[in-house]
Amino acid sequence: MSPEERAREHIDEQLGLAGWVVQDRLAMDLGAGLGVAVREFALATGEADYVLFVDRKACGLIEAKPEGVTLSGVADQTGRYQSGVPDVLPTHEHGLRFAYESTGVETFFRDQRDKDTRSRRVFSFHTPETLRGWLAESDTLRTRLKAMPPLLKPGLRGCQVEAITNLEKSFADTRPRALIQMASGGGKTFTAVTSSYRLIKHAGARRILFLVDRNNLGRQTRREFQQYPTPDDGRKFTELYNVQHLTSNTFDPVSRVCITTIQRLYSMLRGEPDLDPELEEKSMFDTAAYDERPKDVAYNPRLPIEAFDFVITDECHRSIYHLWRQVLEYFDAFIIGLTATPSKQTLGFFNQNLVMEYNHERAVADGVNVGYDPYRIKTEITEQGGKVEAGYYVDRRDKLTRKTRWEQLDDDFVYDNKQLDRSVVAPDQIRTIVRTFKAKLPTELFPGRTEVPKTLIFAKDDSHAEDIVGIVREEFGAGNDFCKKITYRTTGEKPEDLIASFRNSFNPRIAVTVDMISTGTDIRPLECLIFMRDTKSSLYFDQMKGRGMRVINPNELQAVTPDAASKTRFVIVDAVGVFESDKTQTRSLERKRTVPFDKLLDEVALGNRDEDRLLSLAGRLAQLDRQLLPKDRAELAGLARGKPLPDIINALLDACDPDKGEPLARQALANQACLVFDSAKLRNALVDAKRRNEQTIDNVTKDVLLEAGPAKEVEDRARKAVESFKQFIKQNKDELTALQIIYSKPYGKRHLTYEAIKELAEAIQKPPVNLTPELVWQAYERLEKSKVRRAGPQKLLTNVISLVRFAIGEVDALEPFDEVVNRRFVEWIGQQARANRRFSPEQMAWLQMIRDHIATSLRVEMADLELSPFHDKGGPVKAYQTFGTDLSKLLEELNEVLAA
Repeated sequence: MSPEERAREHIDEQLGLAGWVVQDRLAMDLGAGLGVAVREFALATGEADYVLFVDRKACGLIEAKPEGVTLSGVADQTGRYQSGVPDVLPTHEHGLRFAYESTGVETFFRDQRDKDTRSRRVFSFHTPETLRGWLAESDTLRTRLKAMPPLLKPGLRGCQVEAITNLEKSFADTRPRALIQMASGGGKTFTAVTSSYRLIKHAGARRILFLVDRNNLGRQTRREFQQYPTPDDGRKFTELYNVQHLTSNTFDPVSRVCITTIQRLYSMLRGEPDLDPELEEKSMFDTAAYDERPKDVAYNPRLPIEAFDFVITDECHRSIYHLWRQVLEYFDAFIIGLTATPSKQTLGFFNQNLVMEYNHERAVADGVNVGYDPYRIKTEITEQGGKVEAGYYVDRRDKLTRKTRWEQLDDDFVYDNKQLDRSVVAPDQIRTIVRTFKAKLPTELFPGRTEVPKTLIFAKDDSHAEDIVGIVREEFGAGNDFCKKITYRTTGEKPEDLIASFRNSFNPRIAVTVDMISTGTDIRPLECLIFMRDTKSSLYFDQMKGRGMRVINPNELQAVTPDAASKTRFVIVDAVGVFESDKTQTRSLERKRTVPFDKLLDEVALGNRDEDRLLSLAGRLAQLDRQLLPKDRAELAGLARGKPLPDIINALLDACDPDKGEPLARQALANQACLVFDSAKLRNALVDAKRRNEQTIDNVTKDVLLEAGPAKEVEDRARKAVESFKQFIKQNKDELTALQIIYSKPYGKRHLTYEAIKELAEAIQKPPVNLTPELVWQAYERLEKSKVRRAGPQKLLTNVISLVRFAIGEVDALEPFDEVVNRRFVEWIGQQARANRRFSPEQMAWLQMIRDHIATSLRVEMADLELSPFHDKGGPVKAYQTFGTDLSKLLEELNEVLAA
C-alpha cells in the first residue's frame, strides 16, 4: 500500500466516524445519506480526491496527501478545484465553500465565506449535520466576531472592560487562543460569563464549554451564570439560555453552556459510561504530575469536534496544557484561558497571546484586592525536629484507621522536621503554633479585635488536618462549630455545605483544609491564612495566597465578623517557612499515579520494566522508606536477600539514568534491580508496611517558641513603597500642581484644590509606582509606628496631603487629614472665644458641617452650600440667615485656617 493509499484509508475511516457515506465515483448514490463523500470526482480544473455532498448538493472537497506532507502549500491546489465547478454540478450557494487538506494524520480546514479566510488545523472532519447548519446561515461565526456591538460598561470594573474588549479584538483577528491573566478576586468568572453572553447573543455561538479545575468550582461557576443579570435584557442568564453542570457523562445537546472538569471530558471522549465523582474533587495542582504522559484522544461520534464553538479553561493547572493538551485541541473551537498565575508553559500554549495582564499589584491599587502582611511563627520542633529518649513510651498510630497502641522505646527516637505530620506527629508543636496565634491575635495580628477573624489553615493531609482541628478547639476553648475540617474525607456534612457556612455564617471561625479550598474558591470574608504545610510550586503558592486577597463590602463582612470595620488587608501566618523555601517546578518520579502499589509490584515482577513503572516504584518506595520503623527496615532487608530498601531504590533509579549507558545496558540494570521483586514474601511485606503507614506520636517533647513577628518581606515591601513614593515626589515636584503648591509654602494666592490632589493620587497609582495613599500610609505605619496615627476605614483622598507633607519633612507626625482639620478647627474656636466671638448652637452645627466638607474636599465655596448636607439644612438662604453678611468672609477664613 502506497503512502497516499494509506492516507486515504485513514481519511475514509475518519469520514465514516463523522457520519459521511464514502463512495467511489462510479458507485455514486447521493441518496445514501445526508452527507456523501465521493472519491476521485472530476472537476473543470482537475480531479478532486473527495467532493462532499450535503442534501444531494456539492458543498466542499478534500485534497488527500501522504502522511508527512506539509499542508500549508496544498491550499492553492484546493483553491483551483473550488473554482472549477462544472455547470452541471448542483451546488449550494457559494459553491464548494468548505475545503479540507488532509494526510489522515493532520487535517486543515477553511470556510471560503469567512472574511480573510485562512486554514486552521482540526482534529477530524465536521459532520454533515454541521455543514448543513452552516450552509443555512446568512454569515459565519468568524464574520460575526468581526462586527460585535459596543460593550455595555455599567456594572463592569475597568479591568473587566479591558479584558473583554481585548478578547473580542483577538477574536476579530481570528486568533485561535487567548489568555486572560487577572489577579485572584479580580472577577475572572464574571468576565467570562459576560463574554459568554455576548458570544451567544451577538456572535451566534451555539455552545460554550467551561472547564474548571475541580467540581466544587463547577458548582460555583454555575451559580455565577444563574445570578448574572444580562445588561441589555435584565433577565438572568439561565432564564435565557440553558446551562448544564455535568455530573454524569450524559451531554445535553440543548445546553448553550456546559460546565465540567477536564477529567470528566476526557472520560466522555473515551466513551466511558461514567466517572467516579471523587476524581473531580481534587485539584490538579496537587494531583497532576508534570512528567506524566499526555492523554491520547480518539474521535468520538457522540461528541464531534464542532460540539463547542468556544472552550474556556478556568484556573486550570499548567498540566492541562501538557497532559490534557489533546483533549483541548480535539474541538474546533476558540480557546480562552483564565488564570491569576500563568506559567511559561501556559503562555506558550496560548501562543503568547496574553490579551489581559492584571496583576495583584494593580488589583490592590484599584481596590479589587487587598494586600497581605506575612507573620512568621518559628518553633524549635518545626525548625529542628525532636528527640524522645529511650525508656519513654510513645504512641504508634495507624494513619488510615487512627488506631493507637503504646510502645516503650528501647533506643532514642530522633526525627527531623521533614518527618513532622507525615511519619511523626508532635502535638505540642501544633499546640505551640495555635497557642501563639491565639495570643497574638488581639495584639499584633488584628489589634483591638475581639472576634477571631475568618481563618483558613492549610494542612499536609487529612490526618494532619484532624489533629489541627482537635487542638484548635481545645486551645480556643470552643465547640465543634468553631473549627471545622473541610477536606474530601469530611463525613456527615457535605464539603460544599461547609464551605457555604464558612463563607456566609458566623461559624465556623476557623477552617482546616488540605487543598479543597486552595484554588479558585471564593470566600471573601477570609482575613487570615495559616500555612502549616509547605509547597514547592510558586504557582500553587500564589493560588493559595489568593484565597485571602478578595475584597468584601464592609456590611457583608460585618454580617459574619461583627467587630470588623472593613477588610483592608489580610494576614498570612507562616508556621513552616513557606515564604523562605525554594519554589521550583520540580519533576515528579510518579508516572503511574492511577496504578495501585500492589499492582505496580506485580507488574514489575511479571517483567514490565519500562522507565515509567520503575520510576513510579522508586518514588513510592522512597516515600515508604521515610515512614518505616527500624524493625520494619530490618525485616524487609532480610526478605530482599540482605539488600536495604535505599539500595533497591537507587538500583531502580540507576536503571533509568541515561548516563548509565545505552538502552540495552540500562535494560540489563533494570532486570538486575528487579530480581528482588521475584519474592512474593517481599512484595506482600512491602504492601503490608505501606498499609500500616504508622505515625509516631511524640507526647513527650515540649515545643519552644523561637520567634513570632512580622516577616521580613513586609518590612522590605514597606521600605520599597516609601522609597518609591519619595522618589515620585522628587521627580514630579515641578510637574504636578498639588506638589508645586505644597513645596512653595507660603502659598500666596495659590490654593490646593480637590482636582489637584485627585490628579496627584491618580498619578501615584499609575505604573511604574503602582501605589495608593492607603498602601503608602500602611508602609509608614509599619516603619515609623511611633510617628503615625492609624487612618480610619474611610478612604479620604485628602490624606495624600498629609503623606506628602510627612515625606518631605514639613511635619513631624503623620496624621489623617480629617484629624488635622479637626484639631485646627478646635484651635480656631478657642481663638474666637478668647476674642469674645461666640457662636450659637445652630451656628456651631453649620461650622461643623463646613469643617467636615473641608476635610474631604479641601475648600468650601458658596456654590457648595447647595449640596448635601447643607441643602438638607436650608442651603445658602439658611446660611445667610444664620451668619448674616459675614458668611463669605467666614468661609474664606475657614478655608485658610483649616486647609493651609
